[in-house]
Amino acid sequence: MIAQAITPIPPSTNFIPDRSRPGLTTTAIGAVDLQGTGGNWATVGRRSRGGRRVRRQREKRKGKSVGLRIGTLNVGTMTGKGRELADVMERRKVDILCVQETRWKGSKARSIGAGFKLFYYGVDSKRNGVGVVLKEELVRNVLEVKRVSDRVMSLKLEIEGVMLNVVSGYAPQVGCELEEKERFWSELDEVMESIPTGERVVIGADFNGRVGEGNTGDEEVMGKFGVKERNLEGQMVVDFAKRMDMGVVNTYFQKREEHRVTYKSGGRSTQVDYILCRRGNLKEISDCKVVVGKSVARQHRMVVCRMTLMVCKKKRPEIEKKTKWWKLKKEECCEEFRQKLRLALGGQVVLPDDWETTAEVIRETGRKVLGVSSGRRKEDKETWWWNEEVQDSIQRKRLAKKKWDMDRTEENRQEYKELQRRVKREVSKAKQKAYDELYTRLDTREGEKDLYRVLTSEESVQRS
Repeated sequence: MIAQAITPIPPSTNFIPDRSRPGLTTTAIGAVDLQGTGGNWATVGRRSRGGRRVRRQREKRKGKSVGLRIGTLNVGTMTGKGRELADVMERRKVDILCVQETRWKGSKARSIGAGFKLFYYGVDSKRNGVGVVLKEELVRNVLEVKRVSDRVMSLKLEIEGVMLNVVSGYAPQVGCELEEKERFWSELDEVMESIPTGERVVIGADFNGRVGEGNTGDEEVMGKFGVKERNLEGQMVVDFAKRMDMGVVNTYFQKREEHRVTYKSGGRSTQVDYILCRRGNLKEISDCKVVVGKSVARQHRMVVCRMTLMVCKKKRPEIEKKTKWWKLKKEECCEEFRQKLRLALGGQVVLPDDWETTAEVIRETGRKVLGVSSGRRKEDKETWWWNEEVQDSIQRKRLAKKKWDMDRTEENRQEYKELQRRVKREVSKAKQKAYDELYTRLDTREGEKDLYRVLTSEESVQRS
């Protein structure tokens, strides 16, 4: 009776699953797939297993994740737009923004309000200029700033142990000479080649070219959701992506044309602003689209992508705990060890023939009487002469280097150079002091290991 009461759903019926149930996940491109001619909807994903505790343990094993919103925008000019740009980034929750055509002369870092800071470079106040805007929490993570030209610059940040390189680019327009275009791509190639392969790279640029709709023949570097037909400048973008093994992020996400068009002027609309990342890191990009609505620039629109950096916890290698045999140098420890060992061997004066059993008894007695080491890391052998003065000097030098990268004034440069010289003097003094103390101990029995240390360090200096 129960089986007869349940009526099966015919295959032709359009079955729409209940999305109010928890545990259903969706993919980045399309939440459902059409199946067959009947157009039945099927969910993508499955119900997650386990409760909160199981999910927390699973996430802990995977490691910590850091979410970022990274964008790019051709601002036309930064003059009079600093506060407006900061408000848009705050409202849209953008953490990092690459800007082009800033038209600011100089190489500095300037606060634009709301806790955002602009690192920029330009040589002419009437044309070109690039920059990168960071929110306040990321400014202190800047390790390096490379101002290559008024069309290319890059920043290196360390976020939870992950190295992230942000590159801002502004390609020459369609009517510019071929020599200028080749110079731009050559500079961008040099920046990419200087970045280690293990570090993340995100490029936000106005390439002034269309990669076009569809990806036939170029599936490895782009999706099929571009705009209009490809032109010569767009082909240069695709060729660059192939050379550097990168993906054009905009083209991988199916959006309405309104959320793909980055440039509008009169009745003309196209896509010329792009975000690129390494192909191996495309899985960390969950969404990318054009921000529609009030824009800071008159013709260009902001492109924003969501990126999740997976921070894997490095397992610290376990160090074996060793018996403190060196305590046998002391007479009282040596006598105690003899007595305990005789008791363990049953009071025998002559050792038994079974050496494996005897060795294990000796080791066990040594562990009980003499104790074992903690298993913690020892001091680095190459910096055995290290002291607090050297450490403080190096820390001050690092802070001065960061200060100079953020604001390249002559005063900051001189401060950094002076601290560099001071660190060299402190290192020289620390080494001399350590060697003087070492030579006084060489005549003692405990100085034999120190002598070996001196010989190995001298050999390494000669090899270098």
